[in-house]
Amino acid sequence: MKNIILSFLCLFFATVAKSQTHKLLFKTAYGNIKVVLYDYTPAHRDLILNAIKTQVYKDALFNRIISDFVVQGGEHDIDIEKRESADPAREKPRLAAEFDPRAFHKVGALGAGRDGNAEKASFLNQIYFVVGKKIIAKELDDLEVKKKIKYTLEQRATYLKIGGQPRLDHDFTVFGEIYEGLDVIQKISKVKTGSQDYPVQPVHFELSEIKN
Repeated sequence: MKNIILSFLCLFFATVAKSQTHKLLFKTAYGNIKVVLYDYTPAHRDLILNAIKTQVYKDALFNRIISDFVVQGGEHDIDIEKRESADPAREKPRLAAEFDPRAFHKVGALGAGRDGNAEKASFLNQIYFVVGKKIIAKELDDLEVKKKIKYTLEQRATYLKIGGQPRLDHDFTVFGEIYEGLDVIQKISKVKTGSQDYPVQPVHFELSEIKN
């Protein structure tokens, strides 16, 4: 049954991939992950494309892994805080949030990490993949009341079918999704972790753009 669901998801995500302009390749020891970037979140799309050109993610790690939640990579929250605290100018550059109803926290979504800033603006060098969990209708109903939002019919149907992390919606920017290699990110999400959700064994990734 699990393989059937993964096959369905890959077909579903591949359809989305065909309608967007840019795609990324994450190479890992566990296999490759292919990601489509959304054209309707252009600032975040362009941020990561520029990061590839400037090698921001060279020797990058998935360094915060929480089973059934997210696999996070790039600069760790702790390291960002240390770096910014040591900056005498106290600058904290962020990228303004981009929320679009087509970009939400379903399984396989690619999002941008952030801190607790009121604007919900993103870190410039931290990403995460949603591993997620099963979602029931009552959970979505309760979140609509708590967050004062309304899930679209597409969002609701997708969450109920494949799961995700809807509680992150309207708080973190989603700017892409996996269209091939969802099984790889699921494997990575199960690695053994220690203090502060760091993997016991480093999980490296190489990031590049897929040229059509």
